[in-house]
Amino acid sequence: MAILDRKLFRDVLRLWTQLLAVALVLACGVATLIMAVGVYRSLIETRDTFYERYRFADVFATVTRAPDHLADDIRAIDGVVRADFRVMRSVVLDITGMTMPAAGTVISTPDTGEPELNRLYIRVGRLPDPDRIGEVAVSENFAKAHGFSPGDRFEALMNGKKRMLTITAIVLSPEYVYAIGPGDMVPDSKRYGILFMPATALDGIFDMDGAFNAVSLALSRSASEDAVIEKLDTLLKPYGGIGAYGRDRQMSNAFLDGELQGLEAMASIIPPIFLAVAAFLVNMVLSRLVTLEREQIGLLKALGFSSAVIAIHYVKLVLIIAVFGIIIGCTLGSWWGLGMTRIYVRFYTFPFLVFDWSRDVYLLATAVATGAALLGAIRVIYKAASLPAAVAMRPPEPVRYRLAFAGRWHWPQLLSQLSIMALRNLTRFPVRAGMTVIGIAMPVALLTVGLSMSNSMDAMIKTIFFDTERQDATVNFTDPQAPEALLSVMRLPGVMRAESTRSVPVIVRNGYREKHLAINAAADSNDLSRVVNRDAVQLSIPPAGLMISERVADTLGLAVGDLAEVELVSRNHRLVELPVTSVVQSLLGLAVFMDGEALDRMIGDGRRISGVNIAVDEARLDGFYAAVKATPAIASVALNRLSLENFRRSMRENIDIMSSVYIALAAVITFGIVYNTARILLSERGRELASLRVLGFSRAEVSRVLLLEITVLLVLSQPIGWFVGNRLARIVVDGFSSDLFTIPFEIDPSSYARASLVVVVAGLVSALIVRRRIDRFDLVEVLKTRE
Repeated sequence: MAILDRKLFRDVLRLWTQLLAVALVLACGVATLIMAVGVYRSLIETRDTFYERYRFADVFATVTRAPDHLADDIRAIDGVVRADFRVMRSVVLDITGMTMPAAGTVISTPDTGEPELNRLYIRVGRLPDPDRIGEVAVSENFAKAHGFSPGDRFEALMNGKKRMLTITAIVLSPEYVYAIGPGDMVPDSKRYGILFMPATALDGIFDMDGAFNAVSLALSRSASEDAVIEKLDTLLKPYGGIGAYGRDRQMSNAFLDGELQGLEAMASIIPPIFLAVAAFLVNMVLSRLVTLEREQIGLLKALGFSSAVIAIHYVKLVLIIAVFGIIIGCTLGSWWGLGMTRIYVRFYTFPFLVFDWSRDVYLLATAVATGAALLGAIRVIYKAASLPAAVAMRPPEPVRYRLAFAGRWHWPQLLSQLSIMALRNLTRFPVRAGMTVIGIAMPVALLTVGLSMSNSMDAMIKTIFFDTERQDATVNFTDPQAPEALLSVMRLPGVMRAESTRSVPVIVRNGYREKHLAINAAADSNDLSRVVNRDAVQLSIPPAGLMISERVADTLGLAVGDLAEVELVSRNHRLVELPVTSVVQSLLGLAVFMDGEALDRMIGDGRRISGVNIAVDEARLDGFYAAVKATPAIASVALNRLSLENFRRSMRENIDIMSSVYIALAAVITFGIVYNTARILLSERGRELASLRVLGFSRAEVSRVLLLEITVLLVLSQPIGWFVGNRLARIVVDGFSSDLFTIPFEIDPSSYARASLVVVVAGLVSALIVRRRIDRFDLVEVLKTRE
């Protein structure tokens, strides 16, 4: 074995560049697997620990106003183990030094002790004292955005009156791990915060003594969530309950679940690509090595070495590749994982978030990488070990030559002899050429997926902010107002145009399927908030019936002409049946639209509005902001321009990081495949190329034989990569879409071009590195070598 180990050492030194190229591809698969699984586990374990220790509720419900004595009936529901009853209200915040208004949600806490559910993690300070007026605890991200610390003060518009609030604690809540303000698509901690006040103080401010308007329940493991929700809705119906829901519809948890789904998709799509390519490269390198060492294998067998010993020798070579790939991949994956964890800390407010260093993640990556490498080598090793000594010591059977496309093409008229030499090799080994083309297509597909996300996000921004929601701001009222409120908003400083809105919470059913959503009033005359088709053309609103989004149609199985049952949860849960008049595109949530007048008639409370979309003169924004802060009826204001800027900045940063990683990964795959392909071609055709040099052909002409074959492989791989990338991109986009938002699938032709450019450049650079060996040919030595 010592003799074979010395041979193995010499083989590694001789082939180190080829083996390193394979190891790097394997390392990328290991790194992406460790990063995706590690970050996924970090989020899961941190979330579950935070939820459990601080008693995150299982079921949530809001109500207009319910008496405290109803709490006993709710606690008695079968399956309920804990219940918490609170007051929650939206407020407008006035922060010193900040001209624009901020929005907040203020939540009551027990005067003594801790809440039954959704307990607070105190980062610094103490909880507010119920005997001291105006004390609050604030969410950590909001405090960080403004540089707040205990003792700092700000004002809030609460129930029509401005109040000075004093911060006593900075806290985190399992209910607001991902806190999004009204009208925003990404968190904006500067403009949205969560406030916690003692129940006695908050009840007095909002006239909620002896009542509550929010319920949270924790269920036993054996409880049926659907049954509990049904009973809870029955109890809350008389008091304005608008439908209980589970964790899956709780906003913060829903966004976190979406992120976890994205990490799962990454772990299931990207690592297999790298591991499959690595297996192919191991097969390619080992096949060529065994071919060149046939006589050595025969000699070893003649000297008494068994087939098992020879097989172990080549397995060791594969394991060396795997070990280097695993070491590099584990290091790179851990570094990426730490970086991703730091990014998540900016968006998700956990008491702690540490990258998961669990040993089994690394063992899993090691096992998968080793298995992939051995899988690529097993057939070659078997053939090498099973060669009889007499057969192995004979030269291999010559390749059978035939005229390609005989009788159809006159190659000498179309191509030079050197070009024919280059192309002939492709037809001589079609399986290997086909596998190489597919391998090179994988980085093209990978890059196409990464670049398509940027295209899809740009399309989403255009559709939402420029085609449909074109207002500068949306003012939301504390309670539905009479139409005259529109005139009041129009008189605010800087308002140039205004359109009223109305949103009515409902439950839409089709058979056994149902969804809690809202019907939004729409009108043909609307110019700020519009319903458009895929071509951004405004649609006519039918005088009766529902216009539903594609996602609602798919979720509920509805089509044009079907009757949908609509439960008016804010109107004593009255049931009506409405026809579906059209299915439209909508990217925000489960959208349902209806003619404004028809919606008013259906509700039966006359003309009411819940908010106003407005266009504001930029020169008068400060006056508009000041007026909003002083208007009692306004619960919140969503600033679309700022939301667009935040969304663009957040998405651009994430996409830039993702694109950089994808480009690096694609370059590694391309280098690994093309470099090994070129080295193998050079070793196979070295004598042929040296003969051309002796016959007087220049270095450039001889190099063209090698480079042309590589170029053809690169060109053939591009359309395959585009097709596979298109399919994978659709899967990824669908995976990120949810009931909260839908990402439109779009790939710009320039993305295909950019993906191909990166791969072609990386491929040609790899080939040129090998081409330098032609310049350094020792012609005499090469020509002495037997074919």
